[in-house]
Amino acid sequence: MYRDQGHGPVKVMGLEAGVNVTIGLPVIRTSVDHGTAFDIAGTGIADERSLIEALRQAVELAARLFELVHPPHTTTILER
Repeated sequence: MYRDQGHGPVKVMGLEAGVNVTIGLPVIRTSVDHGTAFDIAGTGIADERSLIEALRQAVELAARLFELVHPPHTTTILER
């Protein structure tokens, strides 16, 4: 699926929390699911919910990646 094909349903369902996640990079990359909104820049009417959700998703993905790379140590009965 192309990027623009997925954006339509997301925008219909609720643009305010849309997040774009790029898969396959060596780093975690999330971004807002809307354009630059230069037309409303400086007017005080911008909605920050998509940015906050993109940051939240990046933190969650980083935590999951950390757990995969550094699994918690578990002890067995023999190790005690």
